[in-house]
Amino acid sequence: MSDGVIILITGTVLVTITAVLLGSLVLHIRRVRREQGVRGIWSNFGLSITFCTLFLVSWAAQGLAEWGTYRDEQQALGEPATPSGYVVAFGQSTLENWQSEFLQLFSFVVLAALLIHRDSAESKDSDERIERKIDDIVRRLDDMDAASGRREGDTHAWTP
Repeated sequence: MSDGVIILITGTVLVTITAVLLGSLVLHIRRVRREQGVRGIWSNFGLSITFCTLFLVSWAAQGLAEWGTYRDEQQALGEPATPSGYVVAFGQSTLENWQSEFLQLFSFVVLAALLIHRDSAESKDSDERIERKIDDIVRRLDDMDAASGRREGDTHAWTP
């Protein structure tokens, strides 16, 4: 495969992934603002905007660091540091990083959906545990009724 094709594929993948992520963020913000009438962008979407900014800044910093490494390696080999060679090196390191992160996140999501870790917010509760919680709530309501003098069968008028 020629260098031009490799550069084209690498660049296309990097730009497409970035565009999908940024586009998804922008479209989501616009949709929420339109449907829910949300006004303040920063107060309502600050976390997403901050992480997006951190991603872009760190990616740019990685690009600068990668250029220095690539240039030094090329000089050590007696070869010129070309933009096309740099794009391939930068694309390779970026895609390797993204691949490992996506695999890690995907693995966590799948395993959290399948396995149970008691009292973990990410883990699904078993049906038995949910039933025990409901029984506990009913028992507490019955205790409250008994303490207030209500009899079984009386209608509840709950007020906070």
